[in-house]
Amino acid sequence: MKRRSFIKASLLGAAGGALAAPALVSAQTRNFTWKMTNAYGPGSPFYVQGPGSPTDFCNMVKAMSNGRLTIQHFAAGELIPALEGFDAVSKGIVEMNAANAYFWSGKTFAAQYFTAVPFGLNFQGFNAWLYHGGGQQLWEEVYAPFNLMPMIMGNTGVQMTGWFRKPIDKIDDLKGLKMRIPGLAGRVLAQHGVDVRLLPGGEIFPALERGVIDAAEFVGPFQDRRLGLHKAAKFYYTTGWHETSTATELIINKKAWDSLPPDLKEIVKAAAAACNAISQAWCEATNAEALDDLVKNHGVIAQPLSPEIVGTLRETNTRLLAEFTAKDPLVKKVHDSFMAFKANHDKWAGVSEAVYHAQIRGVTS
Repeated sequence: MKRRSFIKASLLGAAGGALAAPALVSAQTRNFTWKMTNAYGPGSPFYVQGPGSPTDFCNMVKAMSNGRLTIQHFAAGELIPALEGFDAVSKGIVEMNAANAYFWSGKTFAAQYFTAVPFGLNFQGFNAWLYHGGGQQLWEEVYAPFNLMPMIMGNTGVQMTGWFRKPIDKIDDLKGLKMRIPGLAGRVLAQHGVDVRLLPGGEIFPALERGVIDAAEFVGPFQDRRLGLHKAAKFYYTTGWHETSTATELIINKKAWDSLPPDLKEIVKAAAAACNAISQAWCEATNAEALDDLVKNHGVIAQPLSPEIVGTLRETNTRLLAEFTAKDPLVKKVHDSFMAFKANHDKWAGVSEAVYHAQIRGVTS
C-alpha cells in the first residue's frame, strides 16, 4: 500500500510539474505593449528623437527584447499635455513618461536633486552618485508614494546660464528682468528681483523676440541655436552654475514595472543606461561646433558671469537649500547624501579633471 501511495503521489507530482511548466514559460514569453509620453514637443532633438533620446530608447528595448516589449512614444500634446506625464504614469493611464524630475518639485522638492542642483555634481559625479552612491535607491524611495519606478536615461551635461537682451555686469542688473528659467535656479534668481516665467521650449523664441521676456535659459549651444534664441538676444552667458549636469528622467508605473519578468526589467535598465551615456556624448559632440558658429557667424557675445555675481548666487542657493531641507526629513536625507558624495567627489575632481583643464589652458600653478 505504501509503495502504491508513493507511486501515485509521484505520478501526480510529475503531472503537476508538467502542468506548471507551460505557465512558467508563458510568463517568460508574454508580449507587452506600453505607452510612453513626453514633456517635450514633437521633433525635439535629444528630448524626443536622435541618439540616446526616448525614441531611441524605445527602439533599443524592442530590439533587445526581440519584440516582447514594445513601447509606443508620444511627444507632448500627442496624447496628453506636456506636464501631465507624472500623474498619468502614477495613475496607470500610461506606463512610462520622459521628462526632467525637477518639473515635479512642487509635489516633492526632493525631485530637484534628480535633475540638477545649482552648483551641484557634474555629469561624472552625478552618475557616480546615482549608480554607486545610493542616489538611485533614494530616488525610488522618494517616488514610492506616487507608485513610480524612476531611472535616468539621458543627460545634457553642463548647461548655459542663458540669453540676455542686455549685458549683466553686476547682481543688481538682474532686478526687474523677466526670465524664462525652471527649477531651483528660478527661485534663486527670484531672490534677486527676477520675474521668473515658465515657458515650454517652443514658446521661448517668440516671447524673447517680442520682449515679453528679457532673458531665457534653455539648454546649450546646439539646442539654443535650433530655437533661434540668438536672433532675439546677443548676450550669451556660459557659466552653467544652475545646471551643472541635467538628467532626463524615465518614470514607470510601479504595477506595470512589477509585471515585467526579470529579463525584461534588465533590458529596460540597460537601454536607459545606454541612452544616458549616448545622449551626453551627443551633446558634447554638437555643442562645440554650435557655439563656435554662434560667435563667429551670428554676432553672439559669449562670456561667463562675473565671479561676484556667481558668488552671490551661490550664497542664495545655499540659503534656499537649507530652508527646504529644514521642512522635510526625506528632502534632508537626499540632500545630505548628495552633498556628502559631492564633497568627496570634489576632492577627486580637483586632482583629475581640474588639473587636466588647467593644463590644456596652459596654467601651471
